[in-house]
Amino acid sequence: MNWTDDGLILGGRRFGEGGLILDVLTKTRGRRSGLVYGGASRARRGQYEAGNTLSLSWTGRLEEQLGRFDVAEASRERAARVLDDAGALAAISAVTTLLRGALDEGDAAGSALYEATTLLLDQIEAQDVWPALYVRWELGLLSSLGFGLDLEACALSGANDGLTHVSPKTGRAVRGSEAEDYVSRLLRLPGFLVSSEAPVGVTDIADGLALTGHFIETRVFNGMNRAVPAQRAQLVARLLKRG
Repeated sequence: MNWTDDGLILGGRRFGEGGLILDVLTKTRGRRSGLVYGGASRARRGQYEAGNTLSLSWTGRLEEQLGRFDVAEASRERAARVLDDAGALAAISAVTTLLRGALDEGDAAGSALYEATTLLLDQIEAQDVWPALYVRWELGLLSSLGFGLDLEACALSGANDGLTHVSPKTGRAVRGSEAEDYVSRLLRLPGFLVSSEAPVGVTDIADGLALTGHFIETRVFNGMNRAVPAQRAQLVARLLKRG
């Protein structure tokens, strides 16, 4: 059997003499892997960097078995464009390793993230834009995996304005003014996650990363008995240091 799709490279590992097992997030079939003959050669190595987009065809006997990828030229090479930008490279690494760690082979939930992920990575050269997009992307990751946060209204009053915090247990937004007795135990909710017109500063990015990071750890990776990929912490450290 065979199929053709677009794929975002999540990573790869050498196999045999010059082969490469490529791990990709496809547009319609979730996370998939396949063997690329000669893919580990020096001449082709740059084509298979994590974060690149490929047009590819998969051929195999059964869907659940390792098949072969026939790959056209990369339709979008991203890492090569930001080699001098350590923050952008860290973002690509965080995105691809989070997807690789959170999605199982063939997990259809991954395809729901394909467009948002490529949109984020296409903005990776815009240093003033992508950090906020990254936080929103992590919210989308949680939602696609079934762990979406409820940021529409206050869990205590039902009001949909003045939302400032999120419960670390329920993932529901609250007004800090209505939870004064335990506000120190809540996670801060940056305004740009509630309103697209809200300004975005360094503190807002830090609060957003703390918010999404808490739920990525407790709801996604703890449930799989896995650690959150270290690349995310490295990205957070770079963003906070840059601020």
